[in-house]
Amino acid sequence: MVELVEFILSNIVTNKEKLSVTEKEDEQGAVITILAAPEDMGKIIGKQGRIAKAIRTIVKAAAVGKNNKYFVEIKDSE
Repeated sequence: MVELVEFILSNIVTNKEKLSVTEKEDEQGAVITILAAPEDMGKIIGKQGRIAKAIRTIVKAAAVGKNNKYFVEIKDSE
């Protein structure tokens, strides 16, 4: 799942070297954390959160058939 999110975001952000996508398991499911440069946060979130919502929808659709829930967190790497 991390590779899918990295592929999508690598085509959106300008600072690819500051982009980091990690996955961590917890009791509720898997948490995918996106760390990006502050100047790329607007591109990742999009107008009214549309791109962030689309990323979450794609992750949810890709998780069908897997016995795990996925959550996406977006943070800036300062």
